[in-house]
Amino acid sequence: MNPQLLRFSRFLLRPLDPQLLSLLGVLSLIGLITLYSAVDESLPRWSAQVLNFGAALLCMWLVAQVSPSRIAALAVPLYLVGVLLLVAVAVNGEVVNGARRWLHVGVTRIQPSELVKLATPMMIAWYLHRHQEDLRAHHFVVGTVLLALPLGLVLRQPDLGTAMLIGAAGFYVLFLAGLRYRIILLGLLGALASLPVLWSVMHDYQRKRILTLLDPTEDPLGAGYHTIQAMIAVGSGGLTGKGWTNGTQSHLDFLPERHTDFIFAVFAEEFGMVGAVVVIGLIIAIVLRGLRIASNASGLFSRLIAGSLSLSFFTYAAVNIGMVIGVLPVVGVPLPLISYGGTSLVTMGLGFGVLMSIHRHRGMLVSH
Repeated sequence: MNPQLLRFSRFLLRPLDPQLLSLLGVLSLIGLITLYSAVDESLPRWSAQVLNFGAALLCMWLVAQVSPSRIAALAVPLYLVGVLLLVAVAVNGEVVNGARRWLHVGVTRIQPSELVKLATPMMIAWYLHRHQEDLRAHHFVVGTVLLALPLGLVLRQPDLGTAMLIGAAGFYVLFLAGLRYRIILLGLLGALASLPVLWSVMHDYQRKRILTLLDPTEDPLGAGYHTIQAMIAVGSGGLTGKGWTNGTQSHLDFLPERHTDFIFAVFAEEFGMVGAVVVIGLIIAIVLRGLRIASNASGLFSRLIAGSLSLSFFTYAAVNIGMVIGVLPVVGVPLPLISYGGTSLVTMGLGFGVLMSIHRHRGMLVSH
């Protein structure tokens, strides 16, 4: 191999954790293979996703260069910008399919809730890190308020799927910081007690999704259609699947949103239970590697954000797979590194870049 090329390769790979990078690379390759089938072998659409992966990889590499101290310093401004953008969406956002989630900025449009997925756990981790010497109940109350503000704005759009992910990411930070089990239990009891109130303020389509989860056959050609077709696709794959690009549910157009929310059904139909187990195994391996990085991190901020990002990745995957196989309501959460989409991929790249940075600078303490 050319010595200059070898040195350049080492320069590129130096800030990246080889184990995590390898796992991400294999899962991303599976995603590209599956997407090629899901988009009916459309090269332009598939090529666009390759570019999205390139942008995500670049973001990951750039963030990996930045020390955790500098990342922590960005927590407050990113959070404030994210909240202000969510307010701007509420005031003047673009309505698409009945939801106000997008904001026009110049010649393009952005979805601020994607930024908030990262900014919110960073902000809570930064705040708790500042008070790590004397963490008390009121600090966790402030952390909960920091979580509730963007959460409420996203729920107002309405975007239940993204709100679930933001809520989970913030909760993981609070939990890893030492939130008492008694408080968690009280919170769960409070949530159960508030279900009648939540039901009354839900939109009609959100109620229908929950009712469809309980019995999708109640409306097989309407609200239950997505779930029924996805379950048929997963079940028809059997043990080893029908073979790449040979899935009937997807290629005969029975399966909706097959390149985004329901891409796992495409994969399971074509590669069967064996393939599904491999993908789930890779997801678990990525989460375990992230948690290992969190356990070896120096400083509370690094440990909290690394743990939250790792568990959030698992939540993304669990929610998507759960809604595909009919055990969770359809909430529009993509399968990480496999579903089509540029914004979610770049957000994922930024998150893994933070993990790479924490691993690279694991001997460096984050200042208060």
